[in-house]
Amino acid sequence: MEDSIASERALMDWSVAARTISSESVSGDLHLVKPFDQRILVAVIDGIGHGNEAAAAARRAADILDNYAGEPVIALVKRCHEALMKMRGVVLTVAKLNTAENTMTWLGVGNVEGRLYRADAAASHPRESVLLRGGLVGYQLPALQASVIPVAPGDLLVLATDGIHTTFEDGINLNATPKQIADKILRWHFKGNDDALVLVLRYLGRQHEQQT
Repeated sequence: MEDSIASERALMDWSVAARTISSESVSGDLHLVKPFDQRILVAVIDGIGHGNEAAAAARRAADILDNYAGEPVIALVKRCHEALMKMRGVVLTVAKLNTAENTMTWLGVGNVEGRLYRADAAASHPRESVLLRGGLVGYQLPALQASVIPVAPGDLLVLATDGIHTTFEDGINLNATPKQIADKILRWHFKGNDDALVLVLRYLGRQHEQQT
């Protein structure tokens, strides 16, 4: 099992940058990157509001995603919804990469932005965005619809909470490392009036594993 997880970790390079609003000591924004069984579950979660209650709601959602990672993404969001009904709600975007099939299934509830940038600039869709459904996990869940799209080695996934300006992709250097990209997005696009988190993951794929 440990060898399998290590193999999945080798199929990606990722980094996260985050900042807490100055009036609080804890952030309500959390992330999860969980490799398992030829899959990688990636999520960014934003607890509603600020402070301890927002952080607790985000942590509860992250724990649900971690514990039930093998389930389909729609089922995962529904589990989070049921678990958060007596807590503050969250908004989130969840993506699951299938490393055997080179696909990604993703969906969003609320306003956690998701972008996929193709390594192949000549691709018919060089940039794709997650379909965000209005709603609040734990309070008002919309009809859920997940999208399945192909991914290829070198493709870049970016997830960002609403503490980051939606113009974050302006000037993005897709050839930089995930850490460099995440740090620059936070530095230049942090709003300052909310917690903020940006996660950047480059998919390396099985081709990278074979070469190494």
